[in-house]
Amino acid sequence: MAVDPSRKPDPQSYYEAEGLKLGKGKKWVTTACAFHGGSDSMRINLHSGAFVCMAGCGARGGDVLAYHMAAYGLGFIYAAKALGCWIEDGSLAPAKPTPFTARQALEVLAVESNLIAIAAANIASGVVLSQDERQRVRLAANRIHQIGEVFA
Repeated sequence: MAVDPSRKPDPQSYYEAEGLKLGKGKKWVTTACAFHGGSDSMRINLHSGAFVCMAGCGARGGDVLAYHMAAYGLGFIYAAKALGCWIEDGSLAPAKPTPFTARQALEVLAVESNLIAIAAANIASGVVLSQDERQRVRLAANRIHQIGEVFA
């Protein structure tokens, strides 16, 4: 099981499909930072897909896979599968760590679902979540999803 780099989306097409308006340039282009909402603060490399926010929000990564992971709060394998670049090559999967006990899973689910419920209530009340808060909600949703897959 591995990532096939030839199956990764073309950086320009990927970022445009994500709704980013890319500036003019041959290698590095400027766009709004989707992570903190800053206008024209993110630089994207059209050859490698690397991205970095110049405003200091900390968003950075080496390719579209890293961006997809950060933007959607996904783990490596989930993001690779979502982008269609994960291949099953017949090799054995790496050993999985010991799964949560059911009690531990319920404790994590309670904390993460509570966080999501509070964020939803804030949004319903007109509160605009910060980039850090949005990222934390994505992480919570990903943890809930992963626990659901373990205990499905």
